[in-house]
Amino acid sequence: MPKKTSLNQALSDASKKPSKAESAKKVEPDEILADENSDSKVPPSRRGKRAIVGHFDPVVCKQLKLLAVEQDKSSQTLLTEALNLLFEAYGKQPIA
Repeated sequence: MPKKTSLNQALSDASKKPSKAESAKKVEPDEILADENSDSKVPPSRRGKRAIVGHFDPVVCKQLKLLAVEQDKSSQTLLTEALNLLFEAYGKQPIA
């Protein structure tokens, strides 16, 4: 059975090891921009974009999908239209 380490010994050992933050590679802003512009697995249509997520009842999702099929549009297009109408209703520019 291995000998248990004392609390003082464990704390001493832990203080000698570099923390995760110290050992993590520092990322420069230029590297972030290079990553956004590089050919990664992210499709070009999603580069520089952010997801907007909401939680709704399943019937809302179903109705949105049905409307998309009926209008021969994607859910993304319908949500873009909806956001632009919302922005206009509150006196903002439709930028979605």
